Amino acid sequence: MSIMANTIQPSNQEDRILRVGIIGCGEISQVAHIPNINFLAHRFRTTYLCDISEQSLQHCAQRVLGGTPKITTNAEELCSSSDVDVVIIANADAYHVGHGILALKHDKYCLIEKPASICFRDIDRLIEAEKSSKGKVFVGTMRRYATAFLDAVQEVGGMRNITYARVRDIIGPNSINVDQSGTFPRKFNDFPETDSQDRVSREEDIYNQALGNEFGVVVNPQSIRMLRVLGALGTHDLSAMREIIGMPQAVAGAILRLPGIFSVLFQYDGFPVTYESGLSGVPEFDAHIEVYSPEKIVRVEFDTPYVKGLPVTVTVREKLGDGFQEKKIRKTYEDAYTLEMLELYDCVIQGKTPKSSAEDARKDIELFEMIMKAGFGCQ
Repeated sequence: MSIMANTIQPSNQEDRILRVGIIGCGEISQVAHIPNINFLAHRFRTTYLCDISEQSLQHCAQRVLGGTPKITTNAEELCSSSDVDVVIIANADAYHVGHGILALKHDKYCLIEKPASICFRDIDRLIEAEKSSKGKVFVGTMRRYATAFLDAVQEVGGMRNITYARVRDIIGPNSINVDQSGTFPRKFNDFPETDSQDRVSREEDIYNQALGNEFGVVVNPQSIRMLRVLGALGTHDLSAMREIIGMPQAVAGAILRLPGIFSVLFQYDGFPVTYESGLSGVPEFDAHIEVYSPEKIVRVEFDTPYVKGLPVTVTVREKLGDGFQEKKIRKTYEDAYTLEMLELYDCVIQGKTPKSSAEDARKDIELFEMIMKAGFGCQ
């Protein structure tokens, strides 16, 4: 019998509880997705879990509130289940598109953790699959759903003339934030070697496709590592940058060095934008976007999303007559992951297309291509 068989869904759509299947029971599901769904029990309930690790499945099933979820190692079993309304895809990047297509095949909305894809071939497959589905793709660039970020978008939209912008995301060891999250995630390795080999094979194919076939960039350990970082950390920054100031015209230059900090200079229509990112040994989280005009400076600052309740804030500094004023805006302590899930709920219930759609994510790949060509040159 279905674990939800005795649950009566309300006739009012806006009071409906969405049943969630999660593919991938690793760190992000343990730290963010499962706890947030537990907190949002008036909107969601986890009914199905999928992972290649039986130990991970058993561990995560114990973390779920509101009933014991079904578990499986078969992603299609989860996606096809009548006990699932929404699929969260939070496993290895190499499987994001394939499992997204499975969810769409069964007319399910799917939240795909970033990056949805790092190559045009695969994102186009996802976009094509969405055309014949009742479901839609929601890419998990959660910073774009933070209330303060939306406030910053409005502030910047009122600027008469942007002269400069800076995008920065330099963070310390993520393990420190995870260890202090209070969620106590665990890692397991009880999966067949054939699964590890399959993942490596898929990743090799994707990087060869993106770098060699599409970007025309040399394929080597350095370029692969750089594209991996752009797809992971960079997707948050570049996606938010696009929303607040649009797409750049070109990349004027890039110094892409890893490990450490890398830098990109974007050319916009009439102003430059610097993008600085990378990993530091200092345990801090320096992530912000700052936009300048002659009379106003707007800065939105993000803290680690792994510690719940840390606010995203906006600081506005502007000319006031012959003087100066500064105001700091913090409307809510609701974290970006929670706000992202609430937006997902509204999209499913109202049948809306998310702003962080598959087609929107394709523009991130356009930026990856511009950056990689500037930093590594063309073959």
